[in-house]
Amino acid sequence: MDLAADATLAFPRALVFSTYRDHLLDVVEYLPNIRAIEVKSRKEDGPLVDLLNVWHGGGDIPAAARAFISEAMLSWDDQARWDERDFTCHWKIVTHSFTEAVRCEGTNRYLERDGQTTLQIRGTLSIDPSKVRGVPRLLAGSVGRAVEDFLGKKIQPNLVEVSVGVRRYLEAKAKG
Repeated sequence: MDLAADATLAFPRALVFSTYRDHLLDVVEYLPNIRAIEVKSRKEDGPLVDLLNVWHGGGDIPAAARAFISEAMLSWDDQARWDERDFTCHWKIVTHSFTEAVRCEGTNRYLERDGQTTLQIRGTLSIDPSKVRGVPRLLAGSVGRAVEDFLGKKIQPNLVEVSVGVRRYLEAKAKG
């Protein structure tokens, strides 16, 4: 399944790019579906920055419901290579649940137009249900499509929601 989301922020490209790359921990308070983000590693090589962040979702899930959902189902690794030369970020999501069955990766492009930044998020999501224990072979194809459809409907709005959080963070920072 293809993932595509665009968002326009009324801030310069360099500021939006560096905020996404360097200040996500500060943006968490503006993300209702995210409880925390942990930076596990950061390697810098000139204009390239490799980051491994662990995201902890479930901010909007009631505490009572969280008791029945494992932490692994609500967390994922975000492996990203940021390239300041062309304002791109190549990313790969590694789920903590059904790791072998889920593949999600893509590229974000930060485009500047008239002092504003348009963030183009493009990626793919695929589920291999044959790698999930308990899914009968006869149902694997339809289960895979149903799970991709469900996750796709959750992931695409969340990609845009992060840009809304970044915008709110930058607006609050600009006000002082």
